[in-house]
Amino acid sequence: MTILEKIIEQTISDLKKRKNSVTLRDLESFECFEWKRRGFGQTLNGKDLSVIAEVKKASPSKGIIREDFNHLEIAESYVKNGASAISVLTDTPFFQGSLRFLEEISKRFDIPLLRKDFIVDPYQIAEARAYGADAVLLIASVTEGKQLDELLHAAKEYELDALVECYHEEEVRALNWKNISLFGVNNRNLHTFEVNLHHGVELLQISPEETVRVSESGLSTAEDLKYLVDHQIDAALIGEHFMKQPDPGMALADMLDQLHELIQKDELHKQETGN
Repeated sequence: MTILEKIIEQTISDLKKRKNSVTLRDLESFECFEWKRRGFGQTLNGKDLSVIAEVKKASPSKGIIREDFNHLEIAESYVKNGASAISVLTDTPFFQGSLRFLEEISKRFDIPLLRKDFIVDPYQIAEARAYGADAVLLIASVTEGKQLDELLHAAKEYELDALVECYHEEEVRALNWKNISLFGVNNRNLHTFEVNLHHGVELLQISPEETVRVSESGLSTAEDLKYLVDHQIDAALIGEHFMKQPDPGMALADMLDQLHELIQKDELHKQETGN
């Protein structure tokens, strides 16, 4: 089995247990369930490149990424240093994430939140709303048949934005764009964990012009972000690079400052050359 297949098998097993202990009716009684959502997609649909900064303790390929992990301190640093939105890993077995992280960040900070997990059941979308998410990640490669459409319908029903993620071109070509406003490509192959930024951008450009395009994973420099800007990508999701820095938020601020410098240099060069 690949790592992805193991994750999905574990996710389905854990999901059965959660459904038995917490019903949909229970979720609807949670404090965050009734809250107004904070417009995740609307926030990303701006003039400048948006950064979705990720709260992530570990990964299957790298193990523990950040030992001194405090989700609230990390989120606060992101909020103070220019994050447009925050992605919160909620998978426990493989990423050491938690729905509790999502809930506590949602209650503390007024910033759009993405629940990042391996969603295979509408119940998980109800969970996302109950724990304070404004959007969910839906990975095309872990769905079959009409499952993705069913999950998109559930996201709409629960008033959450849905970021649909692909990696392979055939997945992108098969999408029903009528139901998709947020489209992401994972630059990291979830089966091999190899990263290819150029491959990701090429696939993002297949989407309709009005779609909000998000480049995910493997981004670590201002030059990477400038490449996205040059190819009309709307947002970047970055986690591992920030998690490895002493202060994740300051690393974000430095990257954004460097990006602005690169953009200014580029504009100055165009003015000087008349191009």
